[in-house]
Amino acid sequence: MRTRQIVSLHRMAFHARIGVLPHESELPQPVEIDLSVWPSAATPTVIDYRALYAVAAESVGSQHTAYLEDLAERVVTRALRLPGVSAARAAVRKPHVALPGPLAYAEVVLERTAEAPHPDETHAR
Repeated sequence: MRTRQIVSLHRMAFHARIGVLPHESELPQPVEIDLSVWPSAATPTVIDYRALYAVAAESVGSQHTAYLEDLAERVVTRALRLPGVSAARAAVRKPHVALPGPLAYAEVVLERTAEAPHPDETHAR
């Protein structure tokens, strides 16, 4: 029998300058982040919830981010740097999206294993 543990923090709430519209680079708006990590089976480790929260908070930071995809990338990349983490999944949600109709939120989900190659961090958007 194979057992796999997942450690998750859900609906972490932050304010971020995120989006491509002019006012979004100036005014912080709410974002939510769910972060799940899979501890390595080879080296069992207890994952510190505070470290997971810090990954999300530091990824949001104070700088402007144009795309949810970029924020999700930062969260997953930092989570995979934690000791004993073999995979990470981040869901990043923006509830206030400027669209012409009703919408609960926009969401980007990124999942990666430690073995997967990291994209070139100099990619252009």
